[in-house]
Amino acid sequence: MVAAKLALYEDNYVLARDRSGVELVKERIVSSSGIVPSRDEQVSKICGSRNDRPFDVLVIGGGATGAGAALDAASRGLRVALVERDDFSSGTSSRSTKLLHGGVRYLEKAVFNLDYGQLKLVFHALDERNRIIQNAPHICRVLPTMTPCFSWFEVVYYWAGLKAYDLVAGSGILQLSKYYSVRKATDMFPTLAKECDGRKLRGVVVYCDGQMDDSRLNIGLACTAALAGAVVLNHAEVVSLQKDAESGGVVGARVRDNLTGKEFDVHAKVLVNAAGPFCDSVRKMADAGTTDSNTTITPLPQPHDDEIEFILSAISGYLNVEVRGSDILSSWSGIRPLAIDPSVKDTASISRDHIVHVDCPGLVTISGGKWTTYRSMAEDVIDAAVKHGKLSPSHGSSTANLPITGAYGWEPSLFVKLAQSYARKKTTKDGRVETVAIDATMAKHLSTAYGSMAYKVASIAQEENLGNRLVRGHPYLEAEVAYCARNEYCETAVDFIGRRTRLAFLDAKAAALALPRVIQILAAERGWGAERCEQENQNAKAYLSTFRTSIADN
Repeated sequence: MVAAKLALYEDNYVLARDRSGVELVKERIVSSSGIVPSRDEQVSKICGSRNDRPFDVLVIGGGATGAGAALDAASRGLRVALVERDDFSSGTSSRSTKLLHGGVRYLEKAVFNLDYGQLKLVFHALDERNRIIQNAPHICRVLPTMTPCFSWFEVVYYWAGLKAYDLVAGSGILQLSKYYSVRKATDMFPTLAKECDGRKLRGVVVYCDGQMDDSRLNIGLACTAALAGAVVLNHAEVVSLQKDAESGGVVGARVRDNLTGKEFDVHAKVLVNAAGPFCDSVRKMADAGTTDSNTTITPLPQPHDDEIEFILSAISGYLNVEVRGSDILSSWSGIRPLAIDPSVKDTASISRDHIVHVDCPGLVTISGGKWTTYRSMAEDVIDAAVKHGKLSPSHGSSTANLPITGAYGWEPSLFVKLAQSYARKKTTKDGRVETVAIDATMAKHLSTAYGSMAYKVASIAQEENLGNRLVRGHPYLEAEVAYCARNEYCETAVDFIGRRTRLAFLDAKAAALALPRVIQILAAERGWGAERCEQENQNAKAYLSTFRTSIADN
């Protein structure tokens, strides 16, 4: 059976090399109805690599850059596999600012420091911002940002600076920046303070950048890569690198499936190290040296009291209401990997540009950058892998105009069709099954989270009696758990509450309340017994404990 599957995979690979990348991937997504290969299929494929039939590329790390690299390589017709020791987007990529931006601050530095490099970074990031919005329109939106001005100098300074930002954006501008008077500003934002540190509000300047659901976008990239022919495997950890006995070059990796404990070898011509803040642990396996770190590298970083207090203090002067520590529903922290120049003194002065480096024969590392430029980072590192490994792609990168799964057939009004076409069946406390409408809030959530795949989630809610909310006050449905288990490689309770939905990030206490039902549905999907369910419960509680809900927490 495994041999037959591998032969079919090889045949598809040969056919792929005669087609354009965008055309091929789009056709595969449409013809598959967006249904990804199962995890068991992916395990069979990745275990089937051999010395005489290696993957072209093995990507280590399933964050934005890693998933983007896998998609880029697959769209070129390369044989590619990706392994992630935890879950897709489990690290830095799910703990971002959620912004898609060119970098107003970088533009300011470019002007005052006459730094053309910073200016190029802004131009580039704005181009990439628009590509993401184009390729994942259901997950992204325009975000107006208001800058309060408490002197006429600030009004002129910020207005001029943001008009320059508009100019740099050119035809890719989302919306023109605008100045609003005090009266207009307080009408739009009633809690805005009219005085700060003895200075009176003189108006506000509003500009627009992009916003996205970072983890949903990352999951979309991984699933799109799988549909494009990549073998993607989460909860699969590289435990060692394999080297050629004669040349000493890296030729593969020993991988452990953390769900089963099984270990296997993966052979590849080039390994791409996209492990983010953990890239040094991979480099150490190859004896390629280390880089400095300004923080303790941990899978679950937690915000400190002084960091939370700093944010509360910073916003308090701009609001006419008191924001207290007890008002916090959830808080989190992330570790950002930056390409550090030893000559700079602090991370605020470090460029967010990225670096691609060949550490040793067979191993290419990418570090730095930011979410907005993930696609070009992925393209650059696969370019380097192709050159270093003398690979033979059938065409160049085609991800600039490649929509991710869920974008096909999506339109902003899709939520209306969902609400009109589907109902949801839910089970009451006394065991009765009721049919109720999918309201506008739920429909909008499904549309923006899953895009055109929302129809499949709604169908599960309607046909399988999984139409209950998981927790009051949030639009998440039981059907989402089943759908994510079947079609988004959701393998644990934490995968769902932390990455497939953002419940842990939005309201940690609500996530804890939803947890028993999430585990129950996953148990039915995966065939878990009581012992595994209890382990899932303990793991999820430990995960949720890292999301501070009050600065008074211990």
